[in-house]
Amino acid sequence: MKNNASKLCAVLSAGVSAGFPALSQAAESGFIADSTATLQARNYYFSRDYSDIRGPEQSKAEEWAQGFILNFKSGYTPGSVGFGLDAIGQLGIKLDSGRGRVNTGLLPVQQDGEAADEYSRLGVALKTRLSKTELKVGELQPNLPVLVFSDIRLLPPTYQGASVVSNEIAGLTLQGGHLTSTSLRNEAGDDKMQAMLGHKPQRQASSDAFNYAGADYAFNANRTTLSAWYAQLEDLYDQRFFGLKHSEPMGDWVFGANVGYYDASEDGKHLIGAIDNQAFFSLLSAKRGGHTFFIGYQAMYGDSAFPRVFANVSPLGNEVPTYEFASADERSWQARYDYDFAALGVPGLVASTRYITGDNVDTGLGYEGKDWERDLDISYAFQSGTLKGLGVRVRNVTARSNYRTDIDENRLILSYTWTLF
Repeated sequence: MKNNASKLCAVLSAGVSAGFPALSQAAESGFIADSTATLQARNYYFSRDYSDIRGPEQSKAEEWAQGFILNFKSGYTPGSVGFGLDAIGQLGIKLDSGRGRVNTGLLPVQQDGEAADEYSRLGVALKTRLSKTELKVGELQPNLPVLVFSDIRLLPPTYQGASVVSNEIAGLTLQGGHLTSTSLRNEAGDDKMQAMLGHKPQRQASSDAFNYAGADYAFNANRTTLSAWYAQLEDLYDQRFFGLKHSEPMGDWVFGANVGYYDASEDGKHLIGAIDNQAFFSLLSAKRGGHTFFIGYQAMYGDSAFPRVFANVSPLGNEVPTYEFASADERSWQARYDYDFAALGVPGLVASTRYITGDNVDTGLGYEGKDWERDLDISYAFQSGTLKGLGVRVRNVTARSNYRTDIDENRLILSYTWTLF
């Protein structure tokens, strides 16, 4: 593993040098002085048992893999217009897999049905800054209400294209972008983008253009944020989003609200057919000391399930990494409880449990669809000693449905991040 990590560092260093040949001239500028680099090692075990097969042919997906993620971010060259470079190198290594246990999302699946022994990728983005506006072109990792940064497996996905972020007006963040391809979480190459409706991938069509524009306005001492966004996965769907987030301290309590509304329809050539979806979600929270309580409600309207770019999660209040609760006409409720053990003198230890139940699903099979999910997450980040920086996370999931596959899931994730400079 050390040899593979060293190889990754060398490849990324070479890519950075090749992408910006004038590094020596910028040595005394902010380009070098403000640069940062981190290396994260991520060890990931994933097991998903399909206890009631309703679709997948295999009854179990189980793999174990080691990942390395190297991030480099430069500063900017001096002057009214500054230039810089960001780069990301990723390497995934198979530790355990087997025919009939693939498709966990950790490793690529080869034509022979076996998982690849390793896969890697190097991506570079050039950036320029004028005042408080930044333009990036190249390898991107956007995190937007219409395209969430879905880092939920061994390696994060990336996108290729251009983005602009502007903070010229206090409290107002404007963003826009044009993406042409993606590298999925378990793939090394670039490919066109596909859509999902609810939990179903729409593999019959793809697009090479995802366009988006949005605004977030924070005020009230940054305790309130209003959002408005538009997105288009060309010839597949377009989508609008309006959101409100608010946090209100009251004595020893802090109350929070996260409310959002999506409206989506088919786009252009209608390559995945007609789309009619309106989605509403609300997630309310109350925090006191180490305790945080949540209650959520989510509802789908229209004739279609919720659309999103494959295989991303969304910021829907009741969406979790196993079930989405976003099928056509679905209504769902969530109850969640988090506890931060720092309140008991154990910083770094956090536990979370939640239960979500959904019904009223239009299955198209002549009966009402219902589903529920129970999640338990425990994580610990070592705060001192030789293991400082090591994070351990355990997840256990039970999910049941009368119209899709039942799932029993376990994840164990170990991560360690080095700050190189």
